[in-house]
Amino acid sequence: MTARKATEEFLRQLEAAQQILEAGFEHLPTAEDEPSGEGQARVLAEVAKRLHDNDPYQHPLYAGQMLKPPHPIARAAYALAMSLNPNNHALDGGRASSAMELEAVDALATMFGWPHHLGHLTSGGTFANLEALWVAGRLRPGQAIAASDQAHYTHSRISGVLGLPFIPIASDERGRMDLGALEEVLARGRVGTVVATLGTTAIGALDPLDQILALRSRYDFRVHVDAAYGGYFTLAANLEREARAALDAAGAVDSLVIDPHKHGLQPYGCGCVLFRDPSVGRFYKHDSPYTYFTSKELHLGEISLECSRPGASAVALWATQKLLPYERGGAFARGLERGHETALELRARLSQDDRFVLPIAQPELDIVFWAVAGTTTAESSSRARAIFEEARSRDLYLALAELPVRYFAGFSWPVEATQGTHITCLRSVLMKCEHRAWLDEIWSRLRAASSAVFSAET
Repeated sequence: MTARKATEEFLRQLEAAQQILEAGFEHLPTAEDEPSGEGQARVLAEVAKRLHDNDPYQHPLYAGQMLKPPHPIARAAYALAMSLNPNNHALDGGRASSAMELEAVDALATMFGWPHHLGHLTSGGTFANLEALWVAGRLRPGQAIAASDQAHYTHSRISGVLGLPFIPIASDERGRMDLGALEEVLARGRVGTVVATLGTTAIGALDPLDQILALRSRYDFRVHVDAAYGGYFTLAANLEREARAALDAAGAVDSLVIDPHKHGLQPYGCGCVLFRDPSVGRFYKHDSPYTYFTSKELHLGEISLECSRPGASAVALWATQKLLPYERGGAFARGLERGHETALELRARLSQDDRFVLPIAQPELDIVFWAVAGTTTAESSSRARAIFEEARSRDLYLALAELPVRYFAGFSWPVEATQGTHITCLRSVLMKCEHRAWLDEIWSRLRAASSAVFSAET
């Protein structure tokens, strides 16, 4: 189906659903809308033109950052809910959307084997991690938060906001938390919570969660997992042994964050925080007299630091889960598996071209990164930036990343030719299902861009 026909079908389905929604309120007296006239159409046309100043995030030739278009069912359900604009801070502001949020969050918890839990949707992974570390600080007051030096920078920032010490843990040559470095810090007895990352932002690495959990038999600490990016891969059946072991261990942690607006096919922003022990809800309790909590039932405003939250996010996620259930072997899971397959295939092609330098690490999820050959790291970095720009001119959208030189230990730049500890690399996030079918085209354009850069130097 062409993009135009898909859009027409989308609008037709949305209009039909809108009529069903409006029928539920037909018993009310008619309230006339203010006429918008031609002004609204003119402004919308201007909005559409302004949005041209974006990269084509929705297209398979966009293979740069972690940007994945929401599924049509999510777009439609979100738009439908916005007719009411429910607020999931309290049942009074959105009974239906609050119930759908609880069901959607339950589906996420079930992926990790948590039949009992406390959780809710958030504006994204940053706020979800804030809540998890806030609870950790209440349970372990004054004790440090420890996370890999490749963990998202917000963990150190959040620790500062919460007034908790933060200890960075060195990572190994594959971008994963170094267990020896972690144990050395744990032995000092200052750590209250270890943050394990399942899917680092830079390269999609998975910290060895199963082995981190094993250390709890000797040291007393909580484990929080930042699975904002990689959490959904627990459904994938084609991961390597170490990645599988890390994801399978997630059911034993204390808290977990996952972002449906990444691999969950949702609009921004939609994150989720989960606690394995529901009793941590006691830290959220309040009795503010000015809120509109008229219901005596449990409501989401009692288990969230955020107040007003879009009910439309919950409706969109719920609808997507109904269409694409979280089942191993199901359509949703196969989409994740295709991303991993595509990443491995792209790496295999890169390995056959001597203009590219590959890291030690194989792709654990769907992110691939590589350096460009050069006599010095400075030359390599310069060529990477040039290929990035040349690829854009050919409508191939990649990303740049500043990564440790030690990730490329299999390639030896002379010591005197290594400027600094980092090198500019090319990076590709192959998170769209369509990337598998478009890999030949992506590879063709990457090779052409690289040839243009190398030829210009001679």
